[in-house]
Amino acid sequence: MDRAAFIKANTLLTAPSHVPEIVLHLADEALPLWQKTEEELGEAGLPPPFWAFAWAGGQALARYILDDPSLVAGRRVLDVGAGGGIAAIAAARSGASSVRANEIDAFALEAIALNVAANGVSVDVVSGDLLGGEADADVVLAGDIFYERSLADRAFAFLRRAQAAGATVLIGDPKRTYLPADSLIVVATYEVPVPLALEDADVKRTRVWRLA
Repeated sequence: MDRAAFIKANTLLTAPSHVPEIVLHLADEALPLWQKTEEELGEAGLPPPFWAFAWAGGQALARYILDDPSLVAGRRVLDVGAGGGIAAIAAARSGASSVRANEIDAFALEAIALNVAANGVSVDVVSGDLLGGEADADVVLAGDIFYERSLADRAFAFLRRAQAAGATVLIGDPKRTYLPADSLIVVATYEVPVPLALEDADVKRTRVWRLA
């Protein structure tokens, strides 16, 4: 299957509501795209197309970085669980010395590559599960990854190790169920418009957090 062609055919290249400086291949609705992906591949039980939406946490991270490029300028950045790559693209636009965008989903990897090209920036797209290892970065970004307990536990341990190794860790999250908020410090708050079909409100109060 030509994933790039599929993404182009089923999304629109458009700017997210809170980050108009960046364009992404975004879908109008989740369920039809999810069903179509499974039909095209003849496979059921595929992960949801998280890559096709600009989730509130990623938008908040991107906004925070674009508004203060000194956070990443001249530094090595890793965006883990990057989705469509919005935070990674923001870091690249803000002068990071290098940027890696990591995902485990094959469609997300292709979407990131397309989005990076559409924005004319340089980002290395990295596949595979990095959470068991070390970040090897000066800044680690994590947007909207605390929605499942097992993932949240592994992600938080990874981010703690990154911090212990000297990295700045920034988390964008509208307080998902498994966000360890008691261990975090709020550094910015945004009201991010989001598709009502995906969330419980059409505007999500979303924070950027640092590890305490």
